[in-house]
Amino acid sequence: MTVQNETTTHGVTLSDAAAAKAKALLDQEGRDDLALRIAVQPGGCAGLRYQLFFDDRSLDGDLIKEIGGVTLAVDRMSAPYVDGASIDFVDTIEKQGFTIDNPNASGSCACGDSFN
Repeated sequence: MTVQNETTTHGVTLSDAAAAKAKALLDQEGRDDLALRIAVQPGGCAGLRYQLFFDDRSLDGDLIKEIGGVTLAVDRMSAPYVDGASIDFVDTIEKQGFTIDNPNASGSCACGDSFN
């Protein structure tokens, strides 16, 4: 008899800078009960849009990974779209914020808000 192990983690990575920034934001709010969630929703001019937010919910089928003291959650419907993606945090003169580099995206819109 073969027993299959259910996958409970995902293939999204979080850079040290992104983990540190997310942890600092959580610490600033005094919250240790939130997960950083990456999700994919229909929308945007290219068809799909990322959502990156702190979430206090636990959804059925969530894939969870602990990185740098931050819980990173992906719902099971979004997981195939973001598998292999990396989340970083940049803080330069030109740009500040979280960025997502996704090898699964075949293209994106000019504004960078959505992908396909």
